[in-house]
Amino acid sequence: MSATVQLVAPLAGYVLALSEVPDPVFAQGLAGDGLAIDPTGEVLFAPCDGEVALLPAGRHALALRVAGAEVLMHVGIDTVQLADRGFELLVADGDRVVAGQPLLNLSLDVIARGARSAVTPIVLSPNTAVSITRRVTGRVVAPGDFLMELKVAAAGAASDASVDGGPVRRRQFVVAFDHGLHARPAALIVAALRTLSAAVTLEAHGRRANARSTVALMSLGVRAGELVEAVASGADAAAALAALQTLMPVAPAPHAVSMQPPPVARPQTPIVPLSGPQTLPGVIAARGFAVGVAVVLAAMDREVPERGAGVPAERAALQRALDGVRGALEQRRADASGAQREILEAHLALIADPELLERAQRALLEGYGAAFGYRQATRALAAQLDALEDPRFRERAADLRDLERQVLALLAGEDPQAGPALPQSAIVIAQEILPSQLLSLDATRLAGLVMASGGPTSHVAILAAARGLPAMVAMGEAVLSIGPGTSLVLDADAGQLLVNPPAEEVVAARTRLNARLARETQDMAHAHEPALTREGVRISVLCNLGGPHEVAAALAAGAEGCGLLRTEFLFLDRREPPGEEEQTAVYGAVLAALSGRPLTIRTLDAGGDKPIPYLPLPHEDNPALGLRGLRTSLWRADLFQVQLRAILRAAQQGPCRILLPMVTERADLTQAREALATARRALGPGPLPPVGIMVETPSSALLAEELAGAVDFLSIGTNDLSQYTLAMDRLHPALAGRLDALHPAVLRLIRMTAVAAHRSAREVAVCGALASDPLAVPVLLGLGVRELSCVPAVIARIKALVRGVTVADCEALANAALKLDAAQAVRALARDWQAQRGLFAEVA
Repeated sequence: MSATVQLVAPLAGYVLALSEVPDPVFAQGLAGDGLAIDPTGEVLFAPCDGEVALLPAGRHALALRVAGAEVLMHVGIDTVQLADRGFELLVADGDRVVAGQPLLNLSLDVIARGARSAVTPIVLSPNTAVSITRRVTGRVVAPGDFLMELKVAAAGAASDASVDGGPVRRRQFVVAFDHGLHARPAALIVAALRTLSAAVTLEAHGRRANARSTVALMSLGVRAGELVEAVASGADAAAALAALQTLMPVAPAPHAVSMQPPPVARPQTPIVPLSGPQTLPGVIAARGFAVGVAVVLAAMDREVPERGAGVPAERAALQRALDGVRGALEQRRADASGAQREILEAHLALIADPELLERAQRALLEGYGAAFGYRQATRALAAQLDALEDPRFRERAADLRDLERQVLALLAGEDPQAGPALPQSAIVIAQEILPSQLLSLDATRLAGLVMASGGPTSHVAILAAARGLPAMVAMGEAVLSIGPGTSLVLDADAGQLLVNPPAEEVVAARTRLNARLARETQDMAHAHEPALTREGVRISVLCNLGGPHEVAAALAAGAEGCGLLRTEFLFLDRREPPGEEEQTAVYGAVLAALSGRPLTIRTLDAGGDKPIPYLPLPHEDNPALGLRGLRTSLWRADLFQVQLRAILRAAQQGPCRILLPMVTERADLTQAREALATARRALGPGPLPPVGIMVETPSSALLAEELAGAVDFLSIGTNDLSQYTLAMDRLHPALAGRLDALHPAVLRLIRMTAVAAHRSAREVAVCGALASDPLAVPVLLGLGVRELSCVPAVIARIKALVRGVTVADCEALANAALKLDAAQAVRALARDWQAQRGLFAEVA
C-alpha cells in the first residue's frame, strides 16, 4: 500500500516550474524534484506536518522530514553568501511542527541587495520511495494553498541503492566548494552517484550522512577546505569513489596538512622514449603542419615550505609576488592585441579575484607560508572548475594553474617569464602548456605544441591558433614517454603525431611543409584581392567572428566582412545576462572595426552543446533535440527583446544583417518577425535590417522553397546539418571520424537549399565548418553557393582556390559527388580533382 501527503504553499508568491530557477543545479533537478516560489511574503511556513532539520550551512535553508522524505526549502539563490543576514529562525532542530506553523522570518530587501535571486526552490531530496503526483505552477499562491501531492511507496518497496555485499572502500576528500557543502555541491554529489548501485556515506565532525541525500549532506556542516571521508560498499564502490573524485580532490597523505588540496596529477615516473615509428592520435586545437624535434617541458610542481615566517612577513612576500606578476601582465598587455590581449586581461582580472585572495590570506593567518597558501587557494578553486560539466569552464582551471606557476616562481626568486632554450623547429610536449609558458617560448624556434591533457577551447589553444601554430591536446599519457630530441611530424590537420618516422617520411613531410609555406606566402600576397573564378564569377569570402578582438586579424587575412558573429560567445563566462547598452556597444564596436564592411549578427544560439550560465535550461534527455537556437530565444522572450533592440540600435552605425539560428518551419520565422517588430516599435520608427535564417536541419532544407520567399538570405550551418542528417552527435568522440559534412546526403540538402534560394533571388551562404575546408570549396561552388564565411586562417587559401577554378568544372565535380554513397568517396574524388589542377588542397 502507498500513502499520499499534501504540501501547502509555505510562502506567498508566484509558483514557477523548477526549470525556471536561475541556477542550473536546481533547474536541472540535481537537487531533487519539486518547484519554486518567487516570494512576495516574508514568512516561511511549514508546508506540512513534520520534523524540522536545521542545516549548518545557514538559516537560508531548512528541511522537514515527513513520511520518509526530506522536503528542502532553500530561500533564494546564492543566499549562503549573506552569512545569515536577513533571516530569523523561529524553530529549533528536531522540533515537531504542523502545517502552517511559522518557521523563518526573511527580509526580501536584504536578499534582493545581496543575493542573485529570491526565488525559493522547494524540492524533495532524491528518494526512489517518494514521488510527486500533482503540483501547481504558473499561478499566485498564498500560504496554505495547495502546492503539491506526494506519493509515498510502501516500506521496502524501493531503496536508494542495492548493495550486493561487495567490497567496502574508503577515501578522504578535501571539500573545495565555496562555502562548503551547501545545496549546490550537495546536489552535485547526489547526482554523481545516481546511476551507481553502491551504498555511500560521507563522514565528518563525528557525524555520518547518506551521500544520496542532499539534506543529509548539508546537515554535516562541512566548510570549505575541510576533510570528509567517503565510505562506499557494493559492486560499484570503486566507481562511486571515482565519481566523487570528479567533484572533490583527494586528500593528501596523513603526514601532510589536512587543508591542502592535492597537487595536480603529474607523471613522476622516468621518461622512457618510445621505440620505433608510431602514430598517436589527438584532438586538434589549432590546425597546421610541422616537422621538428621534441622538447619536453618538465612538470610544474615544486617543493614549497609548509610553514611561514610569520603572518606579516608572508603577507609582504605574497604581495610582492602578486605585484610582480601583475606588473608583468600589464607590461605584456600594453604590447599585445587580439586574442593575446584579451587573455592577459582575463589573467589580470583573475589575479585580483577577491575569493582567491581571501582564501590565500586565510591560509597565511593559519600559519602557512605564502607559496603554500597561494597554491592551496588556487587549487581549491581550480578543483571546483574541474568539476563542472561544461568543458569551457573546466579549461579555465588552467588559468588558475598558470597564475600559481607565476606567483610561486617569483616567491622562489625566479623569473616566471623566462622560457627554456629551444632548438630550431621545436615541437614542445607537456602534460599541459599554460598561456604564460607559451608566451615565454621563443616564437622563432617554436614549430608546434603537443599536450597530454587540455582542451581545444583553452586559452593556450586560442593563442596557438592566433599565432598560426599547430597544436594538439588530450593526447594521453603516451606522449609524455617521448624522449627529448625525438624526430616528430605534427599533422594538426589530420589530428595525428608521427613519432620517430622513417627517414623517407621525414623527407616527404619537409617537402610538403616547404610547399605549404611557399603557397601560403603566395596566397597572402593576393589575400586582399577579390575572389573571382576563372570566368569572372564573384564569390564573397567573409569571416566567422567571436568578438571585436578578432576583427583586425580577419581583415588582415583578406576577409570582406563578417558572415557570422556568434553572439553567444561574447558573454560566455557571465552569471547575469548582458544588458541592452552593453550589447549595443559590443555590436557597434564590431561594426566600427569592420569599417563599412557587412556584419551578420546571429541571435543567441544557446542550448545543446552551448550551455550558458546566465540561462539555465530545463533538464532534457536529449538537449540537441530540445531548446536550441531560436527556440531558446522565443522561450525567453525577455532576453530576445533585449538582444533585438541592441542589434537594431547598432545597425544604425553600419551595414548589418540579422541571422536566426535553428529555424525549422515557417511558424518559427513568423514568431521571430513579430518579436522584431515589437523591438522596432519600442525604439521608434526606423528601417529593419535584412533578416536571414540558418539552414541546419533537414526540415529547413526540405522547406527551403517556402522559407526562402519569407527571408532576405539563407545561411547553411553545415555542422548541425551534418549532425541531424546523419544522426550523429558532433561531440561524440567515437563518431568524430565519421561525421563529415561532405557526405552525399548532406550535399543533397545543400543543393536543395541553393536551388530554392536562387529561384527566389536570395543569397545563399555557408557559414559552417565546411566553408573553411579547402577540399570542400569547389564542391560548394558547384552546388550553387556564392558566399563563404570562414575562419580567418584559411581566407587567403580559399580565395586562391576560387581563382583557380571555373564554375562549370565545379558543377561537374558536384554532380559526380552527389552520385557517390560515402563522405570518404567524396573526399577522394575532390582530392584527385584538385591534384589534377595543381590546386595543392590541404585536407581539413
